[in-house]
Amino acid sequence: MNITLKKPIVFFDLETTGVQIATDRIVEISILKVFPNGNKESKTWLVNPEMEIPQEASDIHGITNEKVVTEPTFNELASKVSEMIADCDLAGFNSNRFDIPLLAEEMLRADVNFDMQGRKAIDVQVIFHKKEQRTLGAGYEFYCGKKLENAHSAEADTLATFEILEAQIEKYEDVDSDVSFLSAYSTHNKRADFAGFIGFDNDDNEIFSFGKYKGTKVVDVFRSNPGYYSWIQNADFPLYTKKVLTKIKETMNPKKQISTLEDLQNKFNKKV
Repeated sequence: MNITLKKPIVFFDLETTGVQIATDRIVEISILKVFPNGNKESKTWLVNPEMEIPQEASDIHGITNEKVVTEPTFNELASKVSEMIADCDLAGFNSNRFDIPLLAEEMLRADVNFDMQGRKAIDVQVIFHKKEQRTLGAGYEFYCGKKLENAHSAEADTLATFEILEAQIEKYEDVDSDVSFLSAYSTHNKRADFAGFIGFDNDDNEIFSFGKYKGTKVVDVFRSNPGYYSWIQNADFPLYTKKVLTKIKETMNPKKQISTLEDLQNKFNKKV
């Protein structure tokens, strides 16, 4: 095995109802879990998205409403998916921009916690585009010398992605096998959230990357315009973006939180 692993890594691919991260749903998910000793574990599920699958989406991946009507919903699968990817790094093809953020939305929507803290993410497409500027099918043929059969089948795409990364590590001397290197190399820009609404400045402070506060530190905006946080929480932003902003807001007034605890303790002591 070419990849140097310190913990398991999960390669995965999603087929979906569309490409809108906040509103579209998963119709198929395939996971390939690779362990440091080279052992592999895989699982593929069809998913009932609980919404109509547009014909244009079915034309791409071949999954119709009739095919998934009796399949489990993601709410029913979320705990199994969470268990399989727990404490694993993540990898995919265009995964940083699409698969990971959409998976995060589905997990949070199902009330199952999802966080990238402590994980690395490898986007094989970014490495491919930096080196060859091609598509998944062309990349599979270029690196592995094989035709990609059943393209847009989640399982076929997942296995192809794993094989491509293995071949990329072997082909390029400057592409290290270490997961931390691969994660950094396959990331376009450093983001605090998946969708790219929150970035970082040169001092690693979270900043807004859109709208009237573009380039402004999040904490400064929340201090000067407290209502902006509420507006985002009630607007059609991805759930993971909202989660990141909530964490930032919660860390803004630690002294106030400590003071509140002390006040409660003092009140309790007076009653005693």
